[in-house]
Amino acid sequence: MHLPTPDRIGVIVVDHGSRRTASNDMLLDVVQMFQQRSGYSIVEPAHMELAEPSIATAFDHCVARGAEMVVLHPYFLLPGKHWSEDIPALARQAASKHPRVPFLVTAPLGLHPLMAEIMQQRIARCLERSQGHPDVCEVCQYVDACSVQVSDPT
Repeated sequence: MHLPTPDRIGVIVVDHGSRRTASNDMLLDVVQMFQQRSGYSIVEPAHMELAEPSIATAFDHCVARGAEMVVLHPYFLLPGKHWSEDIPALARQAASKHPRVPFLVTAPLGLHPLMAEIMQQRIARCLERSQGHPDVCEVCQYVDACSVQVSDPT
């Protein structure tokens, strides 16, 4: 199979979905950042469940924007049932409306070598924040976090 050019490949960044609006909104930031840095022009967010847009909606949007192939990237840390079964099943269902548009599901983030670096940066930033550093990281801007906790012994 011949791959389409990057401007004809639709990318769907899929997270689990949440009942928390702030968590779902963060996916929009991830998608925007990815689109700016990746060179793909057709990039859509999707939630596997609990929120919209769904995988089916995002797939439809990709095709409407000219995608000749759709790549679904699970924005998950580790492989599991959602990656191996649920997302592929939802993708097949979405693709059934577009029989000439092939799709694939990528591996999740997993054991990528940069994960250790990201972890180190997060730990360092949260330790700084717990000591009064005024800047928050990209995640903590959505919630009040990075404060040292002590359990009450009573």
